[in-house]
Amino acid sequence: MTDLPDDLEVFRPYLNVLARTQLASSLRRRLDASDIVQQTMLHAHQAQKTFRGASKRELAAWLRQILSHNLAHALRDNLRDKRDLRRERSLEAELNASSVRLNDLLGDNQTAVEERAVRGETLLQLALALDQMPTEQRNAIELHYLQELPISEVANQMEKSLTAVGGLLHRGLKQLRKLLASDISNNKLVP
Repeated sequence: MTDLPDDLEVFRPYLNVLARTQLASSLRRRLDASDIVQQTMLHAHQAQKTFRGASKRELAAWLRQILSHNLAHALRDNLRDKRDLRRERSLEAELNASSVRLNDLLGDNQTAVEERAVRGETLLQLALALDQMPTEQRNAIELHYLQELPISEVANQMEKSLTAVGGLLHRGLKQLRKLLASDISNNKLVP
């Protein structure tokens, strides 16, 4: 594990983004994404010696898998009596899809090994920047760009007008670019 971070904490913002995208707005009142991420980090620290990967990409996938299990357990416990077979889906597949959508926010896919490594660090930086944003802007961006909800559905879930959501998205993307540009100019790709 030569190029891996000594501390798994650099992945916390990334996991927070993924966890928030998987919790429906109705569940956010009962479940806190940060609690599930905290549990994921605890499990990862306890099982760190069993990780056999050699790259940050493999470590991120391993952490997503742990997060997936923790989300599944939390959802099962909270929805035990309200089970709806139409709602069941593979959480791991959803987390991977959310990770891909988060990656897509960065632009075109790159293929060279060095470019993928830089992209992975930039992905972590993007997650950190999202974590630093005002809550409503971050929620609008995550719902629209990461969960791929139409603006009308984002407005419905956030209980805001279409115009208000459009403003949140506009200001949120502006703030996101500013945060990313600031971190890149300070040569701070990972926390």
